[in-house]
Amino acid sequence: MNAPRSVQMAPASEEVGWLGSVDAGINSFFEPITEVFSAIVFFPVTVGDFSFPAVVAWLIIAGIVITVYFGFIQFRGLRVGTQVIRGKFSSKDDPGEVPHFQALTSALSGTVGLGNIAGVGAAMALGGPGATFWMIIAGLLGMATKFAECTLGVKYREVHEDGSISGGPFKYLPVAFKRFGRWPAKILTGTFAVAILLFGVAGGNMFQANQTFAQVQNVTGGDDGILGSAGAAVVFGLILAVAVAVVILGGIKSIGATTSKLVPAMGGIYILACLAVIAVNIENVPAAFGAIIDGAFKPEGFAGGIIGVMIVGFQRASFSNEAGVGSAAIAHSAVKTRRPVSEGFVALFEPLVDTVLICTMTALAIIMAGTPSLQAGIDQVQGGEGPPDGVILTSDAFATVLPWFPVVLSIAVALFAYSTLITWSYYGLKAWEYLFGRGRRREITYKVIFLTFTVAGCVLSFSQVIEFTDAALFVCAFVNLLGVYLLLPVIKREMKQYLADRKSGKLEMLGIEEDDIKEAAANA
Repeated sequence: MNAPRSVQMAPASEEVGWLGSVDAGINSFFEPITEVFSAIVFFPVTVGDFSFPAVVAWLIIAGIVITVYFGFIQFRGLRVGTQVIRGKFSSKDDPGEVPHFQALTSALSGTVGLGNIAGVGAAMALGGPGATFWMIIAGLLGMATKFAECTLGVKYREVHEDGSISGGPFKYLPVAFKRFGRWPAKILTGTFAVAILLFGVAGGNMFQANQTFAQVQNVTGGDDGILGSAGAAVVFGLILAVAVAVVILGGIKSIGATTSKLVPAMGGIYILACLAVIAVNIENVPAAFGAIIDGAFKPEGFAGGIIGVMIVGFQRASFSNEAGVGSAAIAHSAVKTRRPVSEGFVALFEPLVDTVLICTMTALAIIMAGTPSLQAGIDQVQGGEGPPDGVILTSDAFATVLPWFPVVLSIAVALFAYSTLITWSYYGLKAWEYLFGRGRRREITYKVIFLTFTVAGCVLSFSQVIEFTDAALFVCAFVNLLGVYLLLPVIKREMKQYLADRKSGKLEMLGIEEDDIKEAAANA
């Protein structure tokens, strides 16, 4: 996830004039509201000398419960998921809008991003190398949560007459909560929809636009460079909005087609850079893994000891991969399939790629490079000054091998942010449709609002608004996981039948028979 809790918003330019006054006024208005709301959502739980948000415990407990309930499906299901992604049990005529691979990349584009770059660096400073171990554990647990929520997203989706899909928590939460009565179900699902919509417009949009402009501005000379003026910020915002519009006006099919190329490309470039750092420092591999294990179980000098380091790792992973929030189920619900649980197996790969692979690669690069900035960041945290800018730690690690890589990193950040923008536009649209109904005019109204805030994000900070929507997103976790718990037996029935059909060969035979029928009809 690209939630802004680990990265600061770039300030609005002093040259903005009256817009700067608007920015300051809105931030002042929202500041007390944000403080109260965040205190409620991120209510702290204290273990020993270390405090952490209760929502993190809620997410991790859900991962453990669901993992046990489905018999460690994240390990047993990877082979099945691979076969499904390759299209082994699929037909082109299956209902839905995008194939399994595009559904996966669409969801990944909303999670892989700044959290994997800046967030991991901040976690290293807060919890040391040992936080990496707990990030991996949390990522593995998140795989089971994604399996459950994405299965439900497809199970209860609605296929409209034009072939478009409405799915995700907006469809399965009313089913889960109907036992509480009609109005409680509407209120709980409506709360989820409002939170997703708010974050989609601000955190998933303005924040990404803001960070994209800030990174590009920094590479081109900062405030004294060609993008140093307020007018340049507006122009950049308009160009970015047009680039986003080109994709989102085509709906999930266009988003899926774009992310299926963008996500593998940007992820591949980033992983290759990590491997380059690791290869140059190959002699440090044993020491790096030793530091990770020792730091996980015998941390010295870090607040809260082993519990503190554990929570830092869990919190970073939870904020990164969105497992339990329910957002990814919206993208996965558009998949072409007749068997809902098939997409649950595909969703296993989301936290695996986002957290277990990319976050771990980032951590290894930072640890193995052994840059002074990492120790300086740790000293800064232990001195009570708060975590450093995580992007700097990551950038310094890459610069030890590739001095020019900070420029590439800026491009990667821009691409990560762009992919998040287009995915969260879709999430927000589905929330908009739930709240205000479907229709071409309503859809255009939403997209105009979304793109307007894209431009605004390049010019203004609205930092308090984004902090508010950041907290709102985690309201979704409380609501969504409660609904998932209530529907776990439904998922288990789907899973058992699907695995039984796979074992008996029925899944493959159904696909063969269907294709043979089509071929015979065509020949006739």
